[in-house]
Amino acid sequence: MSNPPDEPPRDPRSPSRRRYLAGVAAAAATGAAGCLDGWGHTTLDRSQADFDPEPLPGDRTYPDDPGVTMFRRGLRRLGYYPDATVPDAVTVNWQFPVNYIGHTAAKASPRPAPDDETIVIPGDTGIVHAVGPKGRHRWTQRTGATSLGIHGTPAIVDGVAYIGGYDGDLYAFDVGTGEQVWRTSRFAFDGAIAIGSSPAYWDGVLYVVVEYNNPPAGTLWAVDADTGRPLWSDDRLWGMPHPSVSIDPEYERLITASNDGVCYCWEFPSLDFEWSFQTGAEIKGTIPQYEGRAFVGSWDGHFYCLDTDAGEELWSFETGQIIMSNPGVDPETGIVYMGNDDEHVYALDMETGDVIWSRDVGGHVIGSLTVTADAVLVGSYDRNLYALEKDTGAVRWTVPNNGHVTSAAVPHDGRIYYAERADITGYWNDDEPTTVRTPGHAYCLVDDS
Repeated sequence: MSNPPDEPPRDPRSPSRRRYLAGVAAAAATGAAGCLDGWGHTTLDRSQADFDPEPLPGDRTYPDDPGVTMFRRGLRRLGYYPDATVPDAVTVNWQFPVNYIGHTAAKASPRPAPDDETIVIPGDTGIVHAVGPKGRHRWTQRTGATSLGIHGTPAIVDGVAYIGGYDGDLYAFDVGTGEQVWRTSRFAFDGAIAIGSSPAYWDGVLYVVVEYNNPPAGTLWAVDADTGRPLWSDDRLWGMPHPSVSIDPEYERLITASNDGVCYCWEFPSLDFEWSFQTGAEIKGTIPQYEGRAFVGSWDGHFYCLDTDAGEELWSFETGQIIMSNPGVDPETGIVYMGNDDEHVYALDMETGDVIWSRDVGGHVIGSLTVTADAVLVGSYDRNLYALEKDTGAVRWTVPNNGHVTSAAVPHDGRIYYAERADITGYWNDDEPTTVRTPGHAYCLVDDS
């Protein structure tokens, strides 16, 4: 396919740009690790020769470490919670305001820490909240991302939360106290303007995609989790990338995408570039991987299933509308669930792309779909959170909200956590003042059966 409108011609197979700020990177990061003296962009020395991981159980992070959790639950980003069930009825246990900005990117999702005592909730004002299961604040921490805030979801590893901001900086906070462990400046990332993606963690290394302007572009970075030191990068992405990376260690693939409409794949953990796949428009959603397949939604109105070995299309499903959300995958049933701007949620057969069921949810779906043992959780632009029966798509219940639910709904220990966008007028109209009628809240739902 041709390049999307307003994108420069590009060759996705090879790097083609070097940013003017790269020369000052060695003096630009701050934090506990010290300044960036000597922090060159080195090769990440990880060979395939002795890499032979065991199959991942469910969607857990490999190794199956109880101290690690991240966006969409695991490295493969399936959004799959096989041990969670959804009550027949729910009620709001607590809520508090976190989001005030009209930016259309999906909001950060609450991330329960492995200690079962802390839920980390980033807001779009640049403030990170940590609360207990009953909603009591443990701490708040202000970042430098005060313009468009934080939209990525933290990766939490052994008591440290790693979060990128729309200031282009990457942060590490102690989950117990809120103390900043380190902060890596945007200049260490060659002058990044934003990090909208959620970090992935594997064996001491964070993998994150950052954004640039002039020209719009992106880079995949590998960062030392202990120090925040950049270890390696690949700047082949064009367009300002929003998707997080997904990693399937068993099939040895790392995948992300960008506004250039291209899906990019590297061998993992060597990070040798493998292939690219061009769609007809922007790719905004994170791409889950399962059993050698990758599931890609594009603004060209198609939902693609790709072979992760060769990057070839296995099937596609056409909705005719923009696809922006993060799909959910159920490995047990072989079904992938996706939503889009046609106001429907679809259950598709992973092997064929055939529609098993569809459900009108009254508004655009741009956030993440969550799959549990018995239900699919999804937010709609009609201002409701839906629980759909996994087998039929029937509506089990809805919860009305102030704004649009665009975070993932996260089930954890009998509770469901999620966040919404603020109710805002005038944000896209230069002739009307921007007014926050109601801030976007973070919520906790509990069983009300």
